[in-house]
Amino acid sequence: MARTTPATILVATKAKGEVLSCKDGLSFWGGVDPDTGVIIDAHHPDHGASLAGRIVLMPTSRGSCSGSGVLLQLARKGQAPAALVFREEENILTLGAMVAARLFNAPVAILRLPQPEYDALSRATHASIDPTTLQFEGRTIPLSRLDPEALSLDEVDRTRLDGQEGPALRIAMEVLCLMAAAQGADGFVDVTRGHIDGCILAHDANLDFAEEMQKMGARTIIPTTINAISVDRENWPTQGVVPDFGRKASRLADAYVRMGARPTFTCAPYLLEDVPAKGEAIGWSESNAVIFANSVLGARTVKHPDYLDLFIAMTGRAPNTGVYLDANRIPDLEIRVSLPQGYDDAIWPMLGWLAGAKSPNMVPVLTGLEAAHPTQDDLKALCAAFGTTSASPLLHVRGHTPEGHLAPPKDAVRLEIIPDDLAQLWRDFNKGDSAVDLVAIGSPHASFSECRRFAELMEGRRPASGTTVIVTVGRNVLASAEAEGIVARLAKAGVQVIPDICWCSITEPVFPRGANVLMTNSGKYAHYANGLTGRSVRFGSLADCARATCTGHAETGLPPWLERATVL
Repeated sequence: MARTTPATILVATKAKGEVLSCKDGLSFWGGVDPDTGVIIDAHHPDHGASLAGRIVLMPTSRGSCSGSGVLLQLARKGQAPAALVFREEENILTLGAMVAARLFNAPVAILRLPQPEYDALSRATHASIDPTTLQFEGRTIPLSRLDPEALSLDEVDRTRLDGQEGPALRIAMEVLCLMAAAQGADGFVDVTRGHIDGCILAHDANLDFAEEMQKMGARTIIPTTINAISVDRENWPTQGVVPDFGRKASRLADAYVRMGARPTFTCAPYLLEDVPAKGEAIGWSESNAVIFANSVLGARTVKHPDYLDLFIAMTGRAPNTGVYLDANRIPDLEIRVSLPQGYDDAIWPMLGWLAGAKSPNMVPVLTGLEAAHPTQDDLKALCAAFGTTSASPLLHVRGHTPEGHLAPPKDAVRLEIIPDDLAQLWRDFNKGDSAVDLVAIGSPHASFSECRRFAELMEGRRPASGTTVIVTVGRNVLASAEAEGIVARLAKAGVQVIPDICWCSITEPVFPRGANVLMTNSGKYAHYANGLTGRSVRFGSLADCARATCTGHAETGLPPWLERATVL
């Protein structure tokens, strides 16, 4: 990957504070409380630590593109880190800090250091930063600034940057140029479509940003879809949603629609009829969508942070770096999977989570799965879970993805995923009580085939007393499932089907207030749910979820296919 000059300050401001060095990267969305700055990711080794006012080091961020919005919210509330210091390329939090500084006068210092300086700072207790130097324990390290002037811009880029097409496009181009410089790009690539992720009302910062940009005249110029939002847009008034929250969430969604985006309201835009083609350069945000587009469709998009997604949709331009370039799509390592016999669909999100953990900032190729027959739903689950533990926007699966034939360098690291790894993750995902109050399907949004299969599993059955089951879907899937009678079959079986929202954005009272233990077939939601909801979590296959729906209890112990594999 392209690198900026060593010891670089990406967002310049004065800062000082206690040093907190995080061994692992962190997703701010789902991993950090947006009001307090406390780490809420139950799987992170620094769970419970506060980031507020500290000089926070981590190799790079990971997880959701929405982390930029969380950082903006923290900055505006005075609860952000005093500075964030990275060792590797990082885009999501860097972008949030740029927006905080340029639109809301609430800067957070962002640094990138070469490994020796990074390691030395990680051992310090306190540090101070100004726009030209980093100081700690008697050391003074000079800091370079970004140089957007070195970018190759066309005439339209310069017209926008000069403000000749209005303030919204000027800000969009300014931030795009800063991000391109931070990523080591020499210019921009034209993209054909966009996907907006910053439309979830996780905090007021998202609403304030969208309405401010709309007020300045922002408009999309390429076909642009919208991610899942925070309410069922048409039906929330009848669902007990607090009116103030419902109105704000609707305003946020409507702001993007007024700026020209389509009201698709889905976190799985790859399930729409018109999907990107292999090799097509697009400008998507939302981590699972980006990873699926790159990995399964063979399209090309960086994992663009929230807010940058709008700037890309306004210009049709993205920094020409990362996996837009052929060289950066070659796998960095191989992960050999020992596939247990008799496995079920639960294995795919588990493999994704483990592959991400073993390649936190590298592109892996998974081998050993050539004889398997993963469905698109299986690959969807794999990609979504991969994005919770890896910052990479791409993985390959030998024999099953368009670029799965690509091989890492001969001297690359070779790792393994064995049944014992799967067993340990199963235990980590199933620490909740066995009594299940809520079954959560659709993170990312459930596909038509998943809805049909769950209807088949629930045929002639009903939920146990006290157990709620909800499937979240995009509007396109809802329309198809209604036309085929699947929604009616699910309703007969006591299953609620709700469009527009996803489990990563669902709140009370749509999320049942009395639910203490939830069960899901999603590796992504199994990872994030405890931090997002405070509830205990159980995980299993789609059939396991149907069984728990009807009995009110999750099975204890390992599933038979995994138990057999670990005793061999």
